[in-house]
Formats: sequence, structure tokens, C-alpha cells
Amino acid sequence: MTAEMVVPAWMHQQITAEEYESWSEEQCAGIEIVDGMVVVSPSASKRHNRLARLLANALDVAAGPDWNADTDFDVRLQDVPLTNRRPDVIVYRADTIDITPTRPEHVLLVAEVVSPGSETTDRIVKVDQYAKAGIGFYWRIEQAATGTPLVYTYLLDPATKTYRDGDVFTDVVKVSAPFTVEIDLSQV
Repeated sequence: MTAEMVVPAWMHQQITAEEYESWSEEQCAGIEIVDGMVVVSPSASKRHNRLARLLANALDVAAGPDWNADTDFDVRLQDVPLTNRRPDVIVYRADTIDITPTRPEHVLLVAEVVSPGSETTDRIVKVDQYAKAGIGFYWRIEQAATGTPLVYTYLLDPATKTYRDGDVFTDVVKVSAPFTVEIDLSQV
């Protein structure tokens, strides 16, 4: 094994919230922490990033002054074992912009853009984790073979901590909850 192939020790052992908080932004970029273990994410495609940005921009405008919509930062789902997810789009309370870590109670909606290699995680694992954390809305964006993305929306059932199926959209997303927004996906 060459020096370039040596994997850092932190990739083989659980890390704590305190250890993670000591890392630089560069160390935290492109990873998630699941049950204390580092999960490395490959770089997203331009199409993936454009979809996330279009969604975040439209949601940010529609949400009004009480909510922000941004991309690519940690949401702390649990402290022990540490689980940080990095949704593609996060709608969160504007008054928590300087609070770190962002917690589920700060978050109204998360959206994940499904990419090759993230199908199972985005369709099954994250849905369950976000619901159990109490995040009210989950959107999953599938990059369809036709080129037009499909947006699946879900609403949390607080009694069961599971998501109920919402509407499915192509071309234009038009919803009234959690707030009224219309997003033209044909721009992708």
C-alpha cells in the first residue's frame, strides 16, 4: 500500500460531536456522519447542483422573512451516536442562522436530489431519519431519464413520526404547504 492509499484513522472509528466540532470546514465538506461513522459523498454533478440551487432560491423567496432556504450544511439529527446529515436544500428558521449545530427543531423542510449511488439512502434511509427527527416536510427530487426532474413531496405525521405521501410534480412544482410556492423545473 502506498502513502496515497492510507486511509485516515478517523474513517475507521466512531467520532463524537466534540471531535467533529473541532474539525475545520474543509474536513467537514463532502461528508456526513451516521451513527458516529464518516460517510464520504462524491462530488455532485452540475445538474444536481443546479436543481438544488433552483429549489433553494425559489423556496427562499416564497418562505418570507421568518425562514431561510440554503444548501449544503449540516443538520444535527442526534448527538449520540453522532448523526449529521447534509441535505441538498434546507428551509430553516431565519432567527437560527448563527446557531450551530442546526437542529431538527430549527428545520421546516429538507430536500434531497437523488444521484447515482444515493438512491437507497435518499429514498429510504434519510426519509426515516428526517421523520424520526421531526422535520415537517421532505422533498425527494429524482433526476428522470427524460431530463425533467420528478419531485415527490412528503408531510410528517407527528403521531407516528413517519411521512405521508404528498403530491408528485414534473415541470412545475406548485404547493401551498409549508407555504405557497411555484417552481419551474424546466429551467434545468
